[in-house]
Amino acid sequence: MGIEIAGIGSYLPERILTNADLEKIVDTNDEWITTRTGIKERRIAKDGEATSDLAIRAAERALKKAKLKTSDIDAVIVATITPDMFFPSTACFVQKGLGMNSAAVFDISAACSGFIYGLGIARDFLRCGTYKNILLIGAETLSRITDWKDRGTCVLLGDGAGAVILRNSNSDSDILSVYLGADGNSSGLLFMPGGGSRNPATAKTVEDRLHYLKMEGNKLFKVAVRAMADSALKAIDMAGISPNDVTLVIPHQANIRIVEGVAKLMNITLDRVYINIQKYGNTSAATTPIALEEAIYEGKIKKGDIAVLVAFGGGLTWGAAVIKI
Repeated sequence: MGIEIAGIGSYLPERILTNADLEKIVDTNDEWITTRTGIKERRIAKDGEATSDLAIRAAERALKKAKLKTSDIDAVIVATITPDMFFPSTACFVQKGLGMNSAAVFDISAACSGFIYGLGIARDFLRCGTYKNILLIGAETLSRITDWKDRGTCVLLGDGAGAVILRNSNSDSDILSVYLGADGNSSGLLFMPGGGSRNPATAKTVEDRLHYLKMEGNKLFKVAVRAMADSALKAIDMAGISPNDVTLVIPHQANIRIVEGVAKLMNITLDRVYINIQKYGNTSAATTPIALEEAIYEGKIKKGDIAVLVAFGGGLTWGAAVIKI
């Protein structure tokens, strides 16, 4: 049996933060942001709107498209680095919000690669027969950990959520392969130092702005391009196909230059790469499911086509999945 996407949905907050808006906050301008990142605007969650709220909205849309009830779902996996709180898991709040009672629920913390990691976990659960219908969500409110005084990071980040419902199927659809990797030795290139057991919250950690995302962009760039390209090519090889068989590559929307670099190393043209970073910026674990839904909606990929999802994020983590739609 194969594995199919029974339903897919996404949710983006209503508030739009444009580059012109950012010009009023930090020393930057639209030309600088667009040239270096490809981003024109991003979505920002409203006050009181948590990651689980975004995740629930995306999940509801996925359930509607799958024509399933919440009682049909027996596992919920949420990929996020901006949980509602340390515990319980954001997945628990999603379960509560959807009115579910008995499903197994848990979070994944793999940063921007979280949704890809989740695909690997869900695939194995389904193939083992452990669960029948799995709700996998990538959701982030990165605006909550954004330092709005740091123009190197605040221009990149946005909020959003994407959800898929996965199940076994007799159709040709399948998750053909999943490749995952990580390098904890480079964790200092992208991290949030404050708030955990290493640096618990104190007046000093707040004063030192340790509760915001920190990034060494220049060092990350080359690592990200190489890791994403290698991951995608390894996943393609594991699937027993060639790059020519791939209809569309859906990369993590981190930076347009990274996306272009990945396409070059993979030796594919940009018309075979899905890009929506200009609208939403980097929404971490949410970028790939949001882009996947949009690509399907726009007819960029259809039944029988092969898509490669690939991501890179803090950890450092990376991964790719080859999916036959």
